[in-house]
Amino acid sequence: MSTITVYSRPGCHLCEEALTALAPILADTGAQLDEVDIEQDDALHRAHLERIPVILVDGREICHFFVDDAAVRGALS
Repeated sequence: MSTITVYSRPGCHLCEEALTALAPILADTGAQLDEVDIEQDDALHRAHLERIPVILVDGREICHFFVDDAAVRGALS
């Protein structure tokens, strides 16, 4: 089963929008969601603060800022 990872942080409205956009993809594909708070990891914070949300499928970055539905679904197939 594939995993969609979202690098996010509290109070990030784009992160909330990304999670909402991912909900139907998760429902349709059965993929699991792993939301990672970059505030809890200094390296992730430095690497991704200006780019969140960052969406990965099985560890491979697919998109950032906004969910590219077709790209995420393509990565899951």
